[in-house]
Order: sequence, then C-alpha cells, then structure tokens
Amino acid sequence: MALARAAVSAGSRTLVATPHVSWEYPNTADTIARRVDDLRRRLRSEGVALEVRTGAEIAMTRVGDIEAEELSRLTLGGRGRWLLVEPPFTLSASGLDLQVAELQEHGYSVVLAHPERCPALHRDRTMLEALVESGVLGSLTAGSLDGRFGEPVRRFSLELVRDGLVHNVASDAHDHSHRPPTISGELERAGLGPLAEWLTQSVPAAILAGSEIPPRPEVELTVHVGRRWLPHRR
Repeated sequence: MALARAAVSAGSRTLVATPHVSWEYPNTADTIARRVDDLRRRLRSEGVALEVRTGAEIAMTRVGDIEAEELSRLTLGGRGRWLLVEPPFTLSASGLDLQVAELQEHGYSVVLAHPERCPALHRDRTMLEALVESGVLGSLTAGSLDGRFGEPVRRFSLELVRDGLVHNVASDAHDHSHRPPTISGELERAGLGPLAEWLTQSVPAAILAGSEIPPRPEVELTVHVGRRWLPHRR
C-alpha cells in the first residue's frame, strides 16, 4: 500500500503488477490474479486512486516451459499479446533470440525487461538491435538513468535511448523507498524530458490496449553520456 500511495504521488494512474515468473519465483497466473484482486479491493477501501493490472516478468529460462494457456494469462494487462520477458544477468544470453522468435511465431509480441542491465547485451549490442528490428520493445528501468545500478549501466541506458532501442521507461518498483515507483524525475535529470510522454504514456497505453505502437516523436535531445553532452535528434 505504501508503494501504491507513492506511485500516485509520483503521478501514476495505472500500474501493471509484474512479479517474477521464474524457477526461483514459481508464480502462476492464478496466484497473480488472486493477489491483484485482493490489492484492488484494498485500494478501493482506502481510497487510493490507482488502477492495477495483472502481468508478469517471465524469465528467459522459464518461458519455453510454460503451457500455452498459462502463457496467454501472463500477458501485460492480463489480455492482449504482449509478454514481458527478462533476459539473464549473465555474460551470455544464448538462446534469447530463439525464444523470442518462437513467441512471435505463436502470435505474441515481446517487451524486453531492462536490457541495459543484461551483461550479455553490453558485450553484444547487435543482438538487441536485431531483436528490436524484429519488433521487440526495450523497457528501461528508470533508476538505471540515475546510476542506481552503476555507471556502466547508466551510460549504456542513455546510449540505447539515444539510438532508438528503448520504447518505454518503467519504475520496476520493489518498494516505496529503496526501489520507489518514480520515473519522471529520472527522465528529466537524464535530459529525456521531451520523450517522457511517449516513453511513459503513449507506448504503455498502446501495449495495454493491444493497439499499434506509436512512432517515436521527432524531438531534440541532449543526452549526457560520459563526460560529453551529445545533442541528438531522433
């Protein structure tokens, strides 16, 4: 509830609950739906004006073992075609592209969770570029822009945004203080204010509605990468 109140204070109107679905966290669609229903009732009873939708953050190592019916209930928003897939925190992401291609063949679209924090994509950015070319959306964690996960991640995050490999920025909130549900401040401090509406409203709304992803607006950005400010129009 503290996280929900913090999200409302930060300007959020809708949150998608995306608990891990992995070997370590074997959550199911039934469990997630039940807990989200409980939370919705609590929010209404305490007058917190926040819509919460179901979803999941599915580990790459788990996605191939989930039955088709279950997978369809783990989509972002609880309906539609978009799945949030988490790449591994390892130096190798062998098979990620094949897993994504298989999901796409079965009619799903993929949002890739925090690609800026995947060591394998730091080593081989061409894999991410190929995934985006195939229709994958990159979802950046807001705290990465502030250096919460280290300077290399911050630099890589800004490069990915600058080069059109990021399509939305999410809070990836875990609590109300250490990993808070904030986004706008991080975007402004990183010089990405002109893209804020597209990254935090237009694209997420299209994902939840199952509609076409709007093109990135042509705006002037002054992205701080390393020690230089790099003007960039994209």
